Amino acid sequence: MKKFSSFFTVVLLSLSLTFLACFPSGCSSDSKRFTDVTLNEVAHSIFYAPMYVAIENGYFEEEGINLTLVTGFGADKTMTSLLSNDADIGFMGPETTVYAYNEGANDHVINFAQLTQRAGNFLVARNEMKDFSWSDLQGKTVLGGRKGGMPEMVFEYILKKNNLNPSTDLTINQNIDFGSTAAAFSGGQGDFSVEFEPGATALESEGNGYVVASLGVDSGYVPYTAFSAKSSYLKDNPEVIQSFTNAIQKGMDYVNTHTPEEIAKVIAPQFKETDLDTITTIITRYANQDTWKTDAVFEQDSYNLLLDILEEAGELSDRPAYEDLVDTSFAQKAK
Repeated sequence: MKKFSSFFTVVLLSLSLTFLACFPSGCSSDSKRFTDVTLNEVAHSIFYAPMYVAIENGYFEEEGINLTLVTGFGADKTMTSLLSNDADIGFMGPETTVYAYNEGANDHVINFAQLTQRAGNFLVARNEMKDFSWSDLQGKTVLGGRKGGMPEMVFEYILKKNNLNPSTDLTINQNIDFGSTAAAFSGGQGDFSVEFEPGATALESEGNGYVVASLGVDSGYVPYTAFSAKSSYLKDNPEVIQSFTNAIQKGMDYVNTHTPEEIAKVIAPQFKETDLDTITTIITRYANQDTWKTDAVFEQDSYNLLLDILEEAGELSDRPAYEDLVDTSFAQKAK
């Protein structure tokens, strides 16, 4: 009888612990299991608002993904992280996937979802120029971006559209690290600077510069940033890629159906160093120029434009086939 009583006590204790572990959310036999995914982003910028909405609104968790976000601080560094298996998914300019492919990467990187459809940087001048024209850059010094990077190539693409030779008609300083140009500009370097947010707005609010042009508006629609993964990862983990793309699509749906004020409140925890009014101002600026796609499909026309921009910049040794570097099946299903 004593042995039975002890056994009965153990059973009751086990049931109690199970109840406490499940309370208040509850337990079930089909409890969702999460997959760890490491995402390396090229930069941490309000420009990528749909992705941060997906994080803050729990869309990745809804899709069964435990996401770790790492900032690479440059597309070349993000690609290195992806190729070395430090990251599962990369978020960067798709030009980097073209470079890696043309350099003979055995396990080449494939773009499976596009996020932004316009450039996210702005031209900042030292003085207010209400009647700015790109010809005003003649003979001036501009703080630009890394050679071969999407920001710099789009800038040069715009210059050529406006009959300016990037090599002879102005001086482009490409020796300043990504993220440091705003500080260099406020310190006195250059006549103009090409800036991402929040750098552009910060220079304005501090009285150290004025936004005179949007590269996103003047370049037109370009495939500026996309999500990519090694071909082997896509082959081995199609369910993960689909779930990831579903979460991104939910983030895109949100930003395209909510006000800048609502979006700013959602993503504010991602930018604790930036006040809410500034975040709202930046989101409004991006929304007004139709920055974010409504779906994640990387269209062939966009890919061909990307190759044209690379070719004009002298950075293209070969034109890889669209089918070799883009897979739209996941984005199509997520729509």
